Amino acid sequence: MFVQHLLVTAGVPAAVHVAAQQAVSSYALTPGRFWSFVAIGLGLVGVVVGGLALARPAGRLGIETGRLGAALALGAGLVGAVGGAVVVATSGGQLGTGGGLAGGGVAVVLGLVGVALGGLALVRARRTA
Repeated sequence: MFVQHLLVTAGVPAAVHVAAQQAVSSYALTPGRFWSFVAIGLGLVGVVVGGLALARPAGRLGIETGRLGAALALGAGLVGAVGGAVVVATSGGQLGTGGGLAGGGVAVVLGLVGVALGGLALVRARRTA
């Protein structure tokens, strides 16, 4: 409250402060964006591997990949979700500032979906074994 009062009394318009916060280019790869991309990638690996483990519990060569795929999906999804949550927690709190807030949110959702698919595949693999 004190800082806002100080800025208003100094005669600095609020638009200047908003422009100063968004000084990062839309195409710049900031650390927040980088880590949100890494977390999105891990969450996406969890979703794809979990879906494949759920759809095909036995591999093409007859080797049972259900448990391995389920465990990989659980691990990748969990790391992706936690990484996304860390990015969301440490971002600046505004979209478009380069903190990775949007990407972190996407990573949390993808990671949780990967964990759910991996868990379902693991339950199915244990039931058939």
